[in-house]
Amino acid sequence: MNDVASSQLSLYENARHALAEARRIDEVKDIRDKAVAMQEYARQAQDLQLLTDATEIRFRAEQRAGEMLATMPKHEGGRPEKTGVRPQPVFEPVTLAELGVTKTQSSKWQKLAALPPDKFEIRVEHAKARIAGMTTSAPSYPKAEYHGENEWFTPADWIERAREALGEIDLDPASHAIAQQTVQAKNFFTIADNGLGRAWFGRIWLNPPYHRAMLSSFVAKLVEEVASGRAQQAILLTHNYTDTEWFHAAARFARAICFPRGRVRFLSPAGDECSPTQGQAFFYFGASDLRFCATFEDAGLIVRPA
Repeated sequence: MNDVASSQLSLYENARHALAEARRIDEVKDIRDKAVAMQEYARQAQDLQLLTDATEIRFRAEQRAGEMLATMPKHEGGRPEKTGVRPQPVFEPVTLAELGVTKTQSSKWQKLAALPPDKFEIRVEHAKARIAGMTTSAPSYPKAEYHGENEWFTPADWIERAREALGEIDLDPASHAIAQQTVQAKNFFTIADNGLGRAWFGRIWLNPPYHRAMLSSFVAKLVEEVASGRAQQAILLTHNYTDTEWFHAAARFARAICFPRGRVRFLSPAGDECSPTQGQAFFYFGASDLRFCATFEDAGLIVRPA
């Protein structure tokens, strides 16, 4: 082990030890803030190992802070009523502002602390893996305003419908290593592969990133691959934004669309369900539209574009 690696390992181990020994929220927050500063330094230095270690320390510090905040006496606020009786000295719990913690941070950290241990570890590993460019639910690019916090995976029951309709999934071009535990595509692209810059082929399952610009790019790419014949069949899952250009572009090439009854409850990398504020649509491209309709007909409304 060289001197740099040894020094980084020492920093990591010291931070873990300090976190284990911390008994006050301000101590934990200080460790967290130092980890954030270390993340920024590591990004500028392009030191992936240091960035990975700092990211893990930050997550564990935020989880520990969340545990402490959840048990901390709440500050009632307001002013005491005027009763004419001289008030007795009362201990006032410390406020978030006095701790240097925002309400948003407090809520986020307490949610981390509330995760079961296995789900928390998945969250940590996912964050670390993203640093090496190994995982994401859909490729992210510097010009896009797309963030890891928006990654959501399709539940297994919908994946199985898609697999049945397609016969098999040859390619998932906007994927994530964790998602592949369910999708099990023969091939898949992650952020490291730059799926938009590669040829797509065979039977495709696509749950694209839901950032507006990126979604349009992925729909355009899918339509191009279908038109070229390189994609034999495809199922595209998006929100049901029927007023958008990309929706109409997809609908013009699709042989059938299913608007599911109820909303798809996507899953986070840790397995938590989301509560989407809109419905979804499954587009089918290819010659086996009858098979798609038979597979999805009990799931919702089937529409065949003119």
